[in-house]
Amino acid sequence: QVQLVESGGGLVQAGGSLRLSCAASGGTFSSYAMGWFRQAPGKEREFVASISKSGGSLSYADSVLGRFTISRDNAKNTMSLQMNRLKPEDTAVYYCNAGARYGDTVYRTPREYWGQGTQVTVSS
Repeated sequence: QVQLVESGGGLVQAGGSLRLSCAASGGTFSSYAMGWFRQAPGKEREFVASISKSGGSLSYADSVLGRFTISRDNAKNTMSLQMNRLKPEDTAVYYCNAGARYGDTVYRTPREYWGQGTQVTVSS
């Protein structure tokens, strides 16, 4: 069973950038499709981005397309989310997510494993 730990959250002004990281342990990292979800106060958790096991396929929510970039390094057991041109509406707790039951594909609904989350706050 894989364990996931996020890092890199913080406070940033609108228009700024942050890079989130997710470190995985306890499993074969390249066996997991990975993704990011976020949850703002009073709202449901929503899909942000996902990446296939090989890294060859990517998927983004419309709200972040063109601003966020998901990537992974299977040699280092890490996944990242580069967030540029941040907006106040990007403020949320960001969660790393992983799933091993599927092929080398992306996904938009949550899979089996979650990290503890990291707070991202964008001030206007």
